[in-house]
Parts: sequence; C-alpha cells; structure tokens
Amino acid sequence: MYKIVLDPGHGGEDYGATSIKSKLKEKDITLKIALYAMDFLRQQYAIRVRLTRENDVTVKLKERLKIAKRFKANMFISIHLNQSKGIGVESFIGLEAPKINQELQQCLHNEITKILTRKQLNIVGRHLREANHEMLQKVFMPSVLFKHLCINDDFKLLNDERFLKELGEAYAIGIGGFLGFEKM
Repeated sequence: MYKIVLDPGHGGEDYGATSIKSKLKEKDITLKIALYAMDFLRQQYAIRVRLTRENDVTVKLKERLKIAKRFKANMFISIHLNQSKGIGVESFIGLEAPKINQELQQCLHNEITKILTRKQLNIVGRHLREANHEMLQKVFMPSVLFKHLCINDDFKLLNDERFLKELGEAYAIGIGGFLGFEKM
C-alpha cells in the first residue's frame, strides 16, 4: 500500500506569509488544503496518508523529514502559498532529482493549474523548478514543494472553503493520477 506524507507548510509560531489585507495566515490555509487532500485520498484510493501536522503546532524541518522516514513514505508533498504578487503556481523538486520526481511534479502541477484556470484567475507563472531547498535535498523519496496563489491578492478566494476543498482535491487527484489510480 502506498504511503503519502502531506506537509502543510509552517504552523504554530511560524505563521508563514501573512496577508496585509486580511487576517489570513499561510499556516492556516496550508493546513486546510492538506486536510481536504488527505480526506479525499482516504476516500477515493487505497492509500495511507499522514500529515506532518494536523493542527496549529510548530514542527521543525528535521522533524517533518523524520515523520516521512518513520512512516516509510513513498511520497512527500509540501504545501505553501506565495507572499508576492504575480507568481501564479510554482513547484519545486530537488536539484538533479530523479525523473520520477519530475513526473510527480508535472502531475500535481497540471491538476492544481486546472483548478486555478477554472476559477479564471490570471495565472502569470506556471513554473516547474528545481531548487536547493533543504527539505527537497534531504528527503529520499519522490517529493515536491508547491507555492501557489498570493495571500495578499487572493485572500477572498483563500477564505472560500469550497475553493480550498477543490484545491485539496486537486492535490489528491494529482497524486492518484501519478500512481495510476482511478477514483473508487
């Protein structure tokens, strides 16, 4: 059985990006998206899912990686938002990552972009990138780090629970598609 770790970025004392136009904090939005993704994965596929955090607690980077290792995860997905305007969707894999990471990145990227395009958002960038991010370099399984939307400019959308559920489900559908699963 496949084991997936979803990592809702930030948490606890680490707010991540904070909107200057509303009271939104990245840590809260990423957790909601991850919870929706986890629920959908568990309902639709024969997959075990674990989150690096299920509530508003601080989890250090090393502990996030230990969670994935102890769980013997087959995949690690980290979810984040953008602070600055005009980025759209960015996804990152480690430098010189194996081809399987690129395939996972593309599957997830396609599903998330579909949701944002359907909402008729002006998606400026659809960037698939490599980065020397510590999390991506130290995890020894297919892994992708996502940054999307802008917490300052997209705060109305990020306050919409239906949209967050759609976004979480897009992550799940991307994971399922990568694994070759069809919805049950």
